[in-house]
Amino acid sequence: MGPRGQNDEQDGQAARTTGDGLPQPPSTPHPETAGTRPGHDESKDPREHPTGYGSEGAREHTTADGSEGAREHETGDGGEPAAEEGGEAGGDERVAAVRRVGAVGRRRRAAQLAVGAVLLAVAMTGGAIALGADRGPASQPVAAGAVDPRVLGGANLDASITALQAHLRSQPKDAGGWATLGLAYVEQARTKGDPARYPQAEQALRRSLSLAPDNDQALAGRAALAAARHDFSNALTFADAALRRNPYSERALSSRIDALVELGRYADASRAAKTADARRPGVPVFTRYAYVHELAGDVTTARRVLEQALAAATSPGDTAYVAAQLGQLAWNQGDHKTALSYYARALAADDGYLPALEGRARARAAGGDRAAAIKDMEAVVARAPLPGPLVELGELYEARGAAGDRVRARRQYALVDAWTALARANGVDADLDTALAAADHGDRSAALRAARAEWARRHTVHTADALAWALHVNGHDEEALPYARRATATGYRNAAFRYHRGVIELATGHRAAGRASLASALRLNPGFSPLGAARAREALEGSA
Repeated sequence: MGPRGQNDEQDGQAARTTGDGLPQPPSTPHPETAGTRPGHDESKDPREHPTGYGSEGAREHTTADGSEGAREHETGDGGEPAAEEGGEAGGDERVAAVRRVGAVGRRRRAAQLAVGAVLLAVAMTGGAIALGADRGPASQPVAAGAVDPRVLGGANLDASITALQAHLRSQPKDAGGWATLGLAYVEQARTKGDPARYPQAEQALRRSLSLAPDNDQALAGRAALAAARHDFSNALTFADAALRRNPYSERALSSRIDALVELGRYADASRAAKTADARRPGVPVFTRYAYVHELAGDVTTARRVLEQALAAATSPGDTAYVAAQLGQLAWNQGDHKTALSYYARALAADDGYLPALEGRARARAAGGDRAAAIKDMEAVVARAPLPGPLVELGELYEARGAAGDRVRARRQYALVDAWTALARANGVDADLDTALAAADHGDRSAALRAARAEWARRHTVHTADALAWALHVNGHDEEALPYARRATATGYRNAAFRYHRGVIELATGHRAAGRASLASALRLNPGFSPLGAARAREALEGSA
């Protein structure tokens, strides 16, 4: 993948792997290697939050057969803390590092110091974190079945990875095993919010292809890895290559839809979804098919398809995933009561499912239960300190306005910068995350640079909205207006997009249009943002 691939390999070497995606074997087994409960595997992007877990708009989901399904406005699920192995606990150690930084910030009252401490912690422990729970060997002999892709759909992803590693130490020429390990690392990075896993995934997938050139499982894995890094052009290239080898690869079919969506090629994505539905109907394809319709403003079809997917769900993971998607769809339409009922169903299926917990927090905030919303969102960021929930929690603190809340909010926004630095160090294109967070809560000039860079790569409704808003906060409203209009042109029902457009229209003298856009945003979802909704009302009243 050109320079990016070279950097990935360097990162992997820095992580003290053997150069093939496996950690260096420990000198002695650690007693906590077996029988622990690792971070929860999202048997599910999602409709993920633009600044949240993974790529905006894409839906990433691993079903019981190891295939990916998509979701928007969601993040990876960190699950319960993994038991320490060899003194290191992977993504959970990174969460602990972020939390330690929060304590430093509270003592020193400076968010900048908090960011610096996080980055220092990352720099000092990056190699250990990249290895994480993979240090310990499996406690039982690994059968050949351990390398089956279905291991990715289990509740114990960390244990599956440990088993795969042990198997590959004894069978290093197993191309399928290397491909499955690479895919497992991608999933682990998503579910734990730890992009340090991506270089390991890169190495394992390259090893698979060196052993069996053009094997479709590894090519589909490269597509999933590229998508996770927001490298959607390469994701499409790898997905197409995998499909030439195996036209029925569910993972490749799903990744192809994701890539087309994220490149803004919505008509092509719609055709790809129909093809995938004809070849491999199931939860991963159903959820992507629904999202393509939602982007076009066809909420009725999106809901119907998701309801079919929920009826077809046969595992708790699939049930949680699809129910959370239905909750997000309802929340986007301002139906917070229905959203809460779907989030409750998701959490009943899997009480540790972070996307549902995050969605419940948003729905509770929109319904006026700010205390419960903050509690939920604090639980989310404690396990997956990613940009979307960090910004949301910061805004919830600001909206509450209690003593110390402004400092608490600044701390959340500062940690977004730490995550962005970590993501970029591991090959993730984080410009959209930077643009969205910095426009409202950071360096506005940096927000504009990032938004322009992202727009140069892909033209989606999300990148159009991010660029429009970054231009606005930098005082370039005339330039911003066409992008704000483009963000709403597909019919996608997003209250934040309408709010941004309304503010920009007012700033450019389009008073009637601005008032209509602001009113439309508030009708669609009166609680779309802890701060944005209140500002939309103020702007509407001020323009009367």
